[in-house]
Amino acid sequence: MTDGYPSESPPKYELSAPWMDRKLKENLHCLLDEIYLDNLGQTVIFLWVEKIREILQTIKPVESVKEKTLIEETLDVSQIEIKCPDITHGEVIIDRKSSFQGHAAEVYSIEDVHAVLAKLNQNKKIQNATHNMYAYRIEKKTDKGTTVLQDCSDDGEAHAGGRMLHLLQILDQKNTVVVVSRWYGGIQLGPDRFRHINNATRQVIQQAGLLKK
Repeated sequence: MTDGYPSESPPKYELSAPWMDRKLKENLHCLLDEIYLDNLGQTVIFLWVEKIREILQTIKPVESVKEKTLIEETLDVSQIEIKCPDITHGEVIIDRKSSFQGHAAEVYSIEDVHAVLAKLNQNKKIQNATHNMYAYRIEKKTDKGTTVLQDCSDDGEAHAGGRMLHLLQILDQKNTVVVVSRWYGGIQLGPDRFRHINNATRQVIQQAGLLKK
């Protein structure tokens, strides 16, 4: 990681994409620079990964399987070094060909949360999950007292993030982020999917040693 990142300079990166024309590369470099300048002092790897993914989705699909493989290899975000809290990966829950797995980490800032999400995104299996919903709660102490920063994301699985956040609230979890990956197996599970998501959330928090007693 670049010395002085994120407060003084952006992280170093190398864009290797022979299939990209010069103009597209220059545009992408400019977009990444803009993201860094708009978020000075904050970690931007996760935001960069999302922007690269967004750009890729706008590019005309490539017919050649060989070229598709090349695109995946040359834009492999796993090559970017990301400093983030230790992440615990929970046991996989399987029901009717759908799989659920929780991932948890101890976090103390929004930057920590973004770093964890970016690190998980480096794993191709997790990146290719049908949904990666998450929730977090961070305790902040100030001169005026204690506040809790909290948020969640459904990532396409309606209401899942809200249910995860509600569970964290019930458990009175602090400084915790949980991500649950779901790989859809082709069979709808109905309300059972929320039970699996909650079980995966609680199980990985406990496995990580973060569950409040």
